[in-house]
Amino acid sequence: MTGQANIPVRVARIEQITPMIRRFTLERSDGGTLPGFSGGSHVVVTMRGEERTHHNPYSLMGSPDDKQRYQISVRRDDDGRGGSLFMHQKVAEGDTLEVSPPTNLFALNPLAERHILIAGGIGITPFMAQLHELRRAGADYQMHYAFRDQENAAFRDELEAACGDRLTAYDGSAGQFVQPAQLLGEQPLGTHVYVCGPKGMIEAVNEAAFELGWADSHVHWEEFAAPPVGKPFRVVLQKSGMEITVPGASSVLEALEDAGLQPNCLCRGGVCGECETAVVEGEIEHNDHFLPDDVKQSNSRMMICVSRARSERVVLDL
Repeated sequence: MTGQANIPVRVARIEQITPMIRRFTLERSDGGTLPGFSGGSHVVVTMRGEERTHHNPYSLMGSPDDKQRYQISVRRDDDGRGGSLFMHQKVAEGDTLEVSPPTNLFALNPLAERHILIAGGIGITPFMAQLHELRRAGADYQMHYAFRDQENAAFRDELEAACGDRLTAYDGSAGQFVQPAQLLGEQPLGTHVYVCGPKGMIEAVNEAAFELGWADSHVHWEEFAAPPVGKPFRVVLQKSGMEITVPGASSVLEALEDAGLQPNCLCRGGVCGECETAVVEGEIEHNDHFLPDDVKQSNSRMMICVSRARSERVVLDL
């Protein structure tokens, strides 16, 4: 098991973007420069509370050319596991947090003839950094942004200033919605599509691309699936004999980290496959987007960042 060294950062600024979304500007605590990143990258923010430690991934949305600060946005989830509430209720300007080095699982393809960007709600955040790269490269792109209503149209003014007539906005309260089949059907060969947002939007874009015969390599999507809340269960690590209880609001990954272990992980959203672990015994409730269906049905592997045990006890090959 290995882990990446976290970077201490200071919260330099907090902005209330919408009633539910705050943008945080982070600077290195020692005043030094931050690691570089490319559009689509994310960092994992570590929040050390009195009762538990949260580790949440957030997209970097500032300019990749800026090595002095990172910007992330957090949508408050009152029914979540507590990380977003911590950021909204406990974090103030001047506070110190920790972030991981950036990881990019949602990069632009530099060989694309055209880029179609589709965002829903808070899914706009990874595109904010990508837009810097597209403008700098003089690339051909279109930005399609769907939101619930005008009050929740985060960064609308910034997008209009950056994109001009390349931006198409969709106000759900006015009956305006992205039509993936029509949009993708109008694109020339060599176009790549990128989508980030609600699960239904991602599925609709992927389905439309498949039906239109798009190559899988030209369809890119990102969805950070937060680990679901469930019943506590026990995890036995076969190689060490260690036994750990996974609380209802924690993932296996987080429980291992709380026990002082450092499992491999990148996305914490069940997408990248880095934390895939062999299951020796037990039934698994799979919540990832990585393992194929036959592997899930066999209960032979699990993604410890998002999946849980159906049984009261699971034995892992760790």
